[in-house]
Amino acid sequence: MRARSTRRTGECARSLDRVSNREMRDEERGEDPFTTHRSLLFTVAYEMLGSAADAEDVVQDAWLKWSKVDATTVQDPRAYLVRIVSRTALDRLRAVSRRREEYVGPWLPEPLLTSRDVAEDVELADSVSVAMLLVLETLSPTERAVFVLREVFGLDYDELAEAVDKSESAVRQIAHRARSHVHARRPRVDVTRREAEVAVSAFRSALETGDLQALADILAPDVVALADGGGVKQALPRPVHGRDKVSRLFTAGFAQFPGAITFEPLELNGWPALLVRLNGEVDSVFAFAVEDGRITGSYAVRNPAKLSRLLAETHLSR
Repeated sequence: MRARSTRRTGECARSLDRVSNREMRDEERGEDPFTTHRSLLFTVAYEMLGSAADAEDVVQDAWLKWSKVDATTVQDPRAYLVRIVSRTALDRLRAVSRRREEYVGPWLPEPLLTSRDVAEDVELADSVSVAMLLVLETLSPTERAVFVLREVFGLDYDELAEAVDKSESAVRQIAHRARSHVHARRPRVDVTRREAEVAVSAFRSALETGDLQALADILAPDVVALADGGGVKQALPRPVHGRDKVSRLFTAGFAQFPGAITFEPLELNGWPALLVRLNGEVDSVFAFAVEDGRITGSYAVRNPAKLSRLLAETHLSR
């Protein structure tokens, strides 16, 4: 899902300026560049992989490599570290892509509890949304790396070429192909944060009251529902399409646990979402895609291995 406005664009620019100035002061104080840029490095790895666990492994590998470097010989530590993380993440992405082909049921990105700061950076929130990460899953590993590094983090083509070990002309072609692919599959219209909040709130209210009509009203005709249980928890074995099927699915599913289910609003990947508890215990989380005030995508994660990032906010940055 996307949000655009002149006011928010200005806020985003001011926010990035503050981050840039803060990082410059940190480096002037002699703080280790890896510490200064760690949040950025994690964000790069996470956007390339869609997995916080894999991203943490990549960042750890990058730290080991950085610890063996004489930092005084590195002219631009930020660019140097981004290149290390990009290369490591690309290698891991090629490996996990094969594993995901054998995943039980639909694979969804690992959701992150994020702060409002992420939501205020419109471009960052758009890029880490579950809906966008699913679009990125349709790219080849190299296309995904190039798209993320160019469109989200603004690397120049010469930097991209070095990061993915391709010629600059090849990288330009890859970037064009990836951009066209993503734009063809991303939401067709912009959505404001307020529209997303209203839609998620209406979805929650309909489920809490068991109002099938209200639920159907907030769903787009071509809505798709996906659920990731990882073969550990019961979930949808394949996507469910269409307003009627999805509304009946949710109504019947939650009706099995009268009084035992609660829904709590929270921020996931920079957007409004819902935490579902069963008898007080975390059961799943729901992220959404919204267009024209209606939900076009519902993404439920039940795999326990992907719910560890709900206990504390994950700091993301560009």
